[in-house]
Amino acid sequence: MLNVLARRTMVAALMTAATLGSMGFQSRDGQDRRVLIINQTGVTMTHFYASNSGQDNWEEDILGSEVLPSGRSIRINIDDGTGACVYDFRARFVDGDVLNRYRINVCEITEYRYTAN
Repeated sequence: MLNVLARRTMVAALMTAATLGSMGFQSRDGQDRRVLIINQTGVTMTHFYASNSGQDNWEEDILGSEVLPSGRSIRINIDDGTGACVYDFRARFVDGDVLNRYRINVCEITEYRYTAN
């Protein structure tokens, strides 16, 4: 009896974890907007912005107080709740460089790589 109860509890916990885990990554329209941002520039990224291409201004810095050293990556859920798939990216680096990339379809890609020029 105890083994059956323990198994049921474990199955319920795993199903709950799977449901909660997927809730933060898939929007209401079913599109997965998670993008792995990869920094291979040789310079630490200090700021990263992803703004709906229909906007005139950059949204908040997604990295916040964190940085993204060269050779590292971060997975970001780029979903502003509007259903948009096309975003503009802006990355700022510790050396002062700013790289803007326009019209990135985050519903079609799973990673975006910044490389040294």
